[in-house]
Amino acid sequence: MIDWLRKEVSDPEVAVGEVKLPLAIRRHATAKRMTMRLAPDGSEVRVTLPRWGRTAEALAFAESRADWLARQLGKIPQTSELKSGGTFQFLGEDVTIDWQADAPRKPVIADKVVTLGGPESSLVTRIQRWLEAEALALMQTDLSEYCEAASVTAPKLRLSRAQRRWGSCASDGTVRINWRLVQAPPLVRRSVVAHEVAHLVHFDHSPAFHALLGQIYDNDIEIANAWLKVYGRGLYASFG
Repeated sequence: MIDWLRKEVSDPEVAVGEVKLPLAIRRHATAKRMTMRLAPDGSEVRVTLPRWGRTAEALAFAESRADWLARQLGKIPQTSELKSGGTFQFLGEDVTIDWQADAPRKPVIADKVVTLGGPESSLVTRIQRWLEAEALALMQTDLSEYCEAASVTAPKLRLSRAQRRWGSCASDGTVRINWRLVQAPPLVRRSVVAHEVAHLVHFDHSPAFHALLGQIYDNDIEIANAWLKVYGRGLYASFG
């Protein structure tokens, strides 16, 4: 079992410039050495170490790499606060939040403005639910189109909330796509769906897989991959 242990010793924190980030310790039975990464939203530093590793060692390890952490933290886009007048990404564009007390609770988008009513305290939750519903509808369409192009039956589609993977294809054929991709430009979201459809035929990354992906994907896969590499972490900034 893998457990995140945030409160071992004295709630360790790592100073990254003027910011102090909590240190999350993960002990893994098969780990041979310490590894470290920054949470996608920049909220904490995560260190994996062997079962016998000490928290003090993990803290020293993270502190010795503070410059690297600062560079990674700097790559995360700064977003405005999610409240009326704030913005978030939808289909690769900034949309503005317009909360009105007498408006319908369900978000409605028009001219890059999302209008909604209901309790202001649950505004962020309802926007995320709306985004997830939009993601499911769009990705279902993407999946159907690419499955038809690949001459395979469209499988079940599930939304993913994974912290590190954009998509996956299970052995039973179920495709899971990270809902946060609805914030990205459509060509990026569609590239991930096409990738998983190609895995329905070739469950590997062989030349045959890449040939099929290139055949069914209707854009430049290198552009989509480059976008994710540069901006992918930012998709976690607003909604975690």
